Amino acid sequence: MMMDLSAQMMQATVQLEQPLGDGTRTVGTGFLITETTADGKPHTILVTANHVFDKMPGANARVGYRIANADGSWSYSPQSLKIRDAQGHALWTHHPTRDVAAIAITAPATFAKAAIPEDYLAQDDTFSKYDVTSGDQMMTLGFPRGLAANSAGFPILRAGRVASYPIAPAKIFPTFLLDFSVFPGNSGGPVFMSGPSRHALDANGQGGQDVEFIAGLLTQQVELNSERLDIGIVTNARFIRETIALIKDPGAPVTEVAADEGSISGAKAASAEEAARPE
Repeated sequence: MMMDLSAQMMQATVQLEQPLGDGTRTVGTGFLITETTADGKPHTILVTANHVFDKMPGANARVGYRIANADGSWSYSPQSLKIRDAQGHALWTHHPTRDVAAIAITAPATFAKAAIPEDYLAQDDTFSKYDVTSGDQMMTLGFPRGLAANSAGFPILRAGRVASYPIAPAKIFPTFLLDFSVFPGNSGGPVFMSGPSRHALDANGQGGQDVEFIAGLLTQQVELNSERLDIGIVTNARFIRETIALIKDPGAPVTEVAADEGSISGAKAASAEEAARPE
């Protein structure tokens, strides 16, 4: 039985922030993945865009956890996460060629339970298996300009259509375009498919097979001559998998990208560097 990935991603996605001491803050989005270690124990990994952490100069970030109360309400309860050591060196792992970061964390029990199994990250054949192509709708979660959906700190769900072709294989097309309005604060948010596919057939050969997978993460918005084009750049989930593997083994193999066909002139990182704190 497949999980309701949309609802689960809501639970697993968090705001990342670091106050800059002048009433402003750097803001981005992250989400939790769980993997099983060699000894069979679950391991919680926080995934985001590398530039989100890289633009945070301090040693500690804040992770926007949420607590469910007995009366059905929620409380926003951010907790500190150490991202740099005393010498200022990064404690997270980043992909050597892609804008992806991951760090092992100890999350509150409810959040560790909400983390998405690593198996939901798209594999090399996922796009072809489900005939994912231009025009297909994907969803993404984030905190545009540091704004949450409510006082509990849940992310804002947006949707857009795949706006480029082709989008696979990842070793040739490591990124693809998504047609939706991107704002500072969206960087690092998950991009996923959840629901019936336009193309994939079910066991009876009928259309509309349910598809549930994480396609990648939002890393940039596209600008041309300082004008936002309402297009997001998504980094393929393959590079999330590789970054997680590097946590366990810094010598793990990574994809040698033959030609970055997905690169866009004028692309701009979408983390909210020095974003004003919303009222």
